[in-house]
Amino acid sequence: MVVTALVGVGAGVAGGLVFAALHGIQHLAFNYSEGTFLNGLLEAPPAARVIALVIAGVIGGVGWWLLRRWGVRRAEHAVVSVEAAVGGKRMPVVVTILNAGLQIIIVGLGASIGREVAPRELGALWADWLTRRAGLDATQRKVLVACGAAAGLAAVYDVPFGGAVFALEVLLAEVTLATVIPAFATAAIAALVAHVVVPTSPLYVMPQVELSPPLVVGSIVIGPLLGLAALGFVRGASFAQKHRPSGWRLAVVMPLVFAAVGVIALWIPAVLGNGRSLGQLALSAALPPLLILGITALKTLTTLGTIGAGAAGGTLTPSLAIGAGLGLALGAAWSLLWPGAPIVGFALVGAAAFLGVTMRAPITGLVLVVEFADQGLAVLAPAMLATAGAVAVGYLLRRRSRFIETP
Repeated sequence: MVVTALVGVGAGVAGGLVFAALHGIQHLAFNYSEGTFLNGLLEAPPAARVIALVIAGVIGGVGWWLLRRWGVRRAEHAVVSVEAAVGGKRMPVVVTILNAGLQIIIVGLGASIGREVAPRELGALWADWLTRRAGLDATQRKVLVACGAAAGLAAVYDVPFGGAVFALEVLLAEVTLATVIPAFATAAIAALVAHVVVPTSPLYVMPQVELSPPLVVGSIVIGPLLGLAALGFVRGASFAQKHRPSGWRLAVVMPLVFAAVGVIALWIPAVLGNGRSLGQLALSAALPPLLILGITALKTLTTLGTIGAGAAGGTLTPSLAIGAGLGLALGAAWSLLWPGAPIVGFALVGAAAFLGVTMRAPITGLVLVVEFADQGLAVLAPAMLATAGAVAVGYLLRRRSRFIETP
């Protein structure tokens, strides 16, 4: 239990440091002292968006070119993913810290990609180092490395339950007393430790969603559509990942792609960052649904472009934002046929369903969205129905694709 507690403490410190560094870079780059990232972007000169993205592209392009070149030349210095670490592979300390640091820098400067991989990697690195020093066996180490990664996620977003469920459903795919106890303990400890710097207020501010027949039936209808869109995003991200530049080309392509994203942000600043700006706009219906749908399309394009440029990072918050934008638009269309439900309810349902497909983790997606937006139990039924429809469509299409591709 001592090692478990220390894993939680270390992951909490890592999550708090990531949060502080990310926000410090944002405030420095766009010269604002309070308010949201989107507010800071709107207050800064428009040219700052392009300049910051170009700097991010240069730092990321050169940094990852050198880091990956080092890994190719010496296998022990290659970046090890959280999943590989859970499988037993040792995470190199310096390389992992540098890889996470590059992610924090580019997201802080406005790159259109998620920030959640960095705290997961640092939490897993700490757990991997600690469990090896403590002499734990392979099974215990596997569980605690997964819990450390998930606790890092729990800390940086203040989602202890979502972090624990992520460890159980995604990283371990196992629910037993031997996994539940450390998952719950490390996530809770990490979130509490990170409260020193991470706010306890909800990540997204929106009204409480009330249960209503139009919302329930509409969720059943739009769920499969969200599943199709989410699967398309997953395949787009996979294609971009497979065709990213290598070698010195990375140092050339990334600044150019990031500069193009910065130009788009001259008119649509909400495409910058990890997706929280778009998510907040959608979950509060702050703009007309058609306009949010257009921003959602651009956010999808910039995120896929960022991945294709060779950047490392996550798709959790971009997926949530894209799902919320699509859900809002589909909910607005459904409300024309059957009015009565606030369209922000459809944005929340859309975020959960889209995230459930992209993460291949419907329970984690649902729990994270509910915790992010501080929602009550009323939203669970429609969100579960939409998620079930979305995940079912994704599962059937994946099976069909494998069947067609198999000779």
